[in-house]
Amino acid sequence: MVELKAQSPAAGLLPLEIGGVKVDEIDLGVLTSIASFDEKSTSEALKKAHGMALPGPLKATGKEGARCIWLGHREVLLVGPAPDKALAKSAAVVDQSDGWACVTVSGEKAVDVLARLVPVDLRESAFKRGQTMRTQVLHMTASITRLSSDRILILVFRSMAGTFVHDLKQAMEAVDARG
Repeated sequence: MVELKAQSPAAGLLPLEIGGVKVDEIDLGVLTSIASFDEKSTSEALKKAHGMALPGPLKATGKEGARCIWLGHREVLLVGPAPDKALAKSAAVVDQSDGWACVTVSGEKAVDVLARLVPVDLRESAFKRGQTMRTQVLHMTASITRLSSDRILILVFRSMAGTFVHDLKQAMEAVDARG
């Protein structure tokens, strides 16, 4: 009988560092999609159980280890803790832990690398800490959140992890070649 072994989405592909830009796969803990039926009740339950409000559009709330990331109209991703059962009273709550590849891109030229892949302005002047967006990384749907001045969290669907790392590596090499 075949022995199956659990692996992370980018197993063997990361970490990667080129030209001062570093890409790390990170384990964010439990990832839970929360689609709210009643935003006020969902926000109150989230505050009571997890200490953070429901984020508004293009925002993330919470901090390292317990964060809530906006994904779209009435939909957020709870990152870190297992969801409190009270959330199910006002929202559809679905575990998505195995569905995402989660990486951070960091370094002085991280935004230069991402500018080759992402059709939005990720410079800190336009995309501040705590802001998030759904966009494309080339042809892949992604969630991008600024964690600090030189660290950006990117989530892509698990099935695209290999392609995502390949595209990041090419962009890192191109930026590094420019000097």
